[in-house]
Order: sequence, then structure tokens, then C-alpha cells
Amino acid sequence: MRKNIVAGNWKMNKTLQEGIALAKELNETLANEKPNCDVIICTPFIHLASVTPLVDAAKIGVGAENCADKEVGAYTGEVSAAMVASTGAKYVILGHSERRAYYHETVEILAEKVKLALANGLTPIFCIGEVLEEREANKQNEVVAAQLASVFSLSVEDFSKIILAYEPVWAIGTGKTASAAQAQEIHAFIRSLVAEKYGKEVAENCSILYGGSCKASNAKELFANPDVDGGLIGGAALKVADFKGIIDAFN
Repeated sequence: MRKNIVAGNWKMNKTLQEGIALAKELNETLANEKPNCDVIICTPFIHLASVTPLVDAAKIGVGAENCADKEVGAYTGEVSAAMVASTGAKYVILGHSERRAYYHETVEILAEKVKLALANGLTPIFCIGEVLEEREANKQNEVVAAQLASVFSLSVEDFSKIILAYEPVWAIGTGKTASAAQAQEIHAFIRSLVAEKYGKEVAENCSILYGGSCKASNAKELFANPDVDGGLIGGAALKVADFKGIIDAFN
């Protein structure tokens, strides 16, 4: 069954102490509630081992924001999928537009990261999306199709373990948001590509999240679309009240 998901991406924000406080506050806020969606927080690496045991795993999943494309070895400063999994974290964001743009992560590098994440029992939240020039040239469909090559080499079984996140890069942190209609159009297109590759049932069960200036004020309209299964939330995930407002969009 396709899941509704609200995932927070903290990015490079919050010291360890601030991150622990934020996770505790979210845990307390959700303690007496049963959200109508899966809730995930993806934190900086150094937070993972501290935050994971603090939250109720039945209510809040914890993930990393990245992992290495190598298994083990002399890669100073890198963090492997096995290390992420050893903290108790269950998810990892891969292919975020910031990683693609600033750290030049290619389709091939990301394919390796996805394989290693899956081999270590992690659920990848795999990001795809076009930049403004590509959207203005009406190339968004070919861009996301090319980016999906990183996961389209997987077996049906492995692909079925992945969460997709569509992020129009021109809407991340800019205050611009794809309209609900624009979001639905491209989410439906992405789902059609999955159906072509893996069949209708796999496509129907695949959760596709929207990311890009999603906030409490527009979440309900975005999530009402038949092919938008939740959000990958940046800035609004850094305050519990804002994040909770998005979670409540499913109620």
C-alpha cells in the first residue's frame, strides 16, 4: 500500500544540542496523537546516534541526509551506509539537488549510493527535479527521466523499497512553489515512468513526495492531488509548530 509521508530534511542546521531538543519536542508533540502519515526526520550525521533512541520509533522514523558511494576504506570525512544503519536510522536522502549541484553527484555515483543503502537495510528517499532554466525550456520531463536512471537498474523488489521525492529546484528555499496542478502533472508523469518500467502495481504502491517550499499553508492543497503522497520538507522542518502544521494536512 502506498504510504503518505512527511519527511523533514534539516540540512546543515542545528548543533547537536539543538537537534536533540528539536527531536524531543517533536516526539512530545506527537506523543498523544496518531498522525495520518509516516513522519521522518533526516538529520546531520552527528545527530543520528543521539536522536534515534530519543524518539518513539512507532511514530517518528530517523534518516541521514546522505551516505557515501563506497562501502568502507580510506575516504576521509565520508560516512558509509553501514555506519548510518548502525545508529538505528532507517532512511537516507539521496540525490538531493544540493548534492547534485554542489558536490557533482552523477547518475552513476547515486546508483552506487542507492545500492549500498539498500544493502544495509536503509530506505532511500531518492530526489529528482529540474532547475529553472530546464522548467522554462519545458524540459522537466526529460530531466527527471534521466535522473531516474540511478534507480531504474534495480530489481522490482529493490525498487519497491524506495521513496521518490520530486523537487523543482527553482522552488527550494525560494518561496516559489509549483502550483498544485504543476505538482500533480509531473508526479503523474513520474508514476507513469515507474509503471512503464516496473508495472502498474509497483507504480501505484510507490510513494512520491513533493519538496520545494512546502509549508502548512499550501500542504493541504498539494497533498490533495492523487499522485502527491506527502512532502520532503526543508525550512519548515526546523520548527515543530511549522512541521506539525504540514503533518496535520493529512488529517
